[in-house]
Amino acid sequence: MRVNEQEVEKRKEVILTSPLSLEGDSNVDYKAPNILQRVFSLLNNVRPGSELTRFQLPPLFNIPKSHLQCYGESVYSVNKDMLSKCAQGETAIDRMIAVIGWSISTVRPLMFGVAPYNPVLGETHCVSRGSLNVLLEQVSHHPPVSALHATDETNNVELLWCHHAVPKFLGATIETVVQGKRKLTVMQRQENYVMNSPKLLIRLLPKPGVEWVGNVKIECQETGLRAELCYKGSSFFGFGGGRSIRGKIIDSSSLNTLYEIDGQWDRSVKIRDTSDHDGKIKVIYNAKEAISSLPTSFVKDPEGVWESESAVVWAEVSKGIMKKEWEKARDAKRHLEDKQRELLRQRKSKGENWVPKHFHLSYTPENGWDCSPKHKTIAPAPIIFPI
Repeated sequence: MRVNEQEVEKRKEVILTSPLSLEGDSNVDYKAPNILQRVFSLLNNVRPGSELTRFQLPPLFNIPKSHLQCYGESVYSVNKDMLSKCAQGETAIDRMIAVIGWSISTVRPLMFGVAPYNPVLGETHCVSRGSLNVLLEQVSHHPPVSALHATDETNNVELLWCHHAVPKFLGATIETVVQGKRKLTVMQRQENYVMNSPKLLIRLLPKPGVEWVGNVKIECQETGLRAELCYKGSSFFGFGGGRSIRGKIIDSSSLNTLYEIDGQWDRSVKIRDTSDHDGKIKVIYNAKEAISSLPTSFVKDPEGVWESESAVVWAEVSKGIMKKEWEKARDAKRHLEDKQRELLRQRKSKGENWVPKHFHLSYTPENGWDCSPKHKTIAPAPIIFPI
């Protein structure tokens, strides 16, 4: 009986690490030495054009948190509450501008040469920030699909994301397309803002680096407003133009450009009213205010933490990485992967299909993967992000 109690205690250990902030976690050294050389040796037998969704990284290349946690952090880990402002705007254009600023805040700097864990099937992550309650679940493993549902009944906003990340090795770069849609609903006004995610580009040559690139469209059918944003990285040789963003807000009915957007998502982003002849410029996003020096979440209710929680599932691996005890981290990760394979074998032997606990999952060739929550609202979480 005592052994079982020890196993339960060990299983419920929660390891929470600092969120990815404006500093890109540069103050914490998780990386092994000679990281670029190790990356090339790791990819030596991978052909250009190959998908990397089934590619398993050793702990040397991991940061101590899963992709599920990173998705969640982009929503709840913020110093300045920008989400509630999306519902507070008096006019439709005010609300669209607020949604754009919030959308930019979900983009975070990443470190070259390391990546989060690939979440295991059924893994969850649940955190509250004030009245905002966020729940994520890994609803598919092959292919990897992550679902997010967040509700803030006080501020009348709801989020629903369904992400299917597809990384491809292209020789000098690794490009990850984040398929699936993000929807922000302003419940009081019954407005739905549907958007996609930028692509993640990892440059190996000639200058290593990680960048967010590509086009993002934010559309609200109820108001007829549409925003088109373009994230741009640096040049091939790593000079100039890095982390820039440009865009515009369009009236879909007339196709007139109402506002122009320009700036850098890791500094500040400004907007200009095209009808204003004085050319007045307004700051709609300040990265330093929003995502600099972010605090770490803490456990308020240890008994309420689920065994499927990311910070529990990966606790032993994370401890090994943080202490740079690579052998222990590798053993813990191998044990976790073996356990998942055994669970898969058991389901196959019984003819059972795994079903997500918190989301309905569907797929169509036209629209790809889609998720819908099984519950209308998310309850307060046992893990809290301090505000």
